[in-house]
Amino acid sequence: MTDTETLSKLRGVISKLARELNATATDEGLTPTQASVLGLITFRGPLGLTELAQLEGLNPTMLSRVVGRLTELGLIQRDPNPDDLRAVRVEATDAGRQLHERVKLLRTQALGACLDQLPEASARTIIDALPALDDLAQSLRANR
Repeated sequence: MTDTETLSKLRGVISKLARELNATATDEGLTPTQASVLGLITFRGPLGLTELAQLEGLNPTMLSRVVGRLTELGLIQRDPNPDDLRAVRVEATDAGRQLHERVKLLRTQALGACLDQLPEASARTIIDALPALDDLAQSLRANR
């Protein structure tokens, strides 16, 4: 439906946007990966480490480091999995939920400020494309 060059440009733009939004978490003392993992845990609720690794696309060693750091910072807690006492689940603490909300607010403010700087027609085009972009994200998830 679309040529390879256009698809490559779309991928590049999405990657740039993700990097820029992820960079806002560094103001809160988290790496982009730590902020992403915290966000997923906060949004999805208690998660097992295997499920978390799959959802986040991290290898177990990297996930172990990220979870360890978030635990040290008091942003998540590890609890025994009631279904399998050999496994643990991770859950956001109150401090973790508050930090995640601050990161979301920073990202929202950053997007709003940038949209305000764009020509009105460009900003409107982006806003109007949100349903189609959401469909694209859902399709990517379904095909994974």
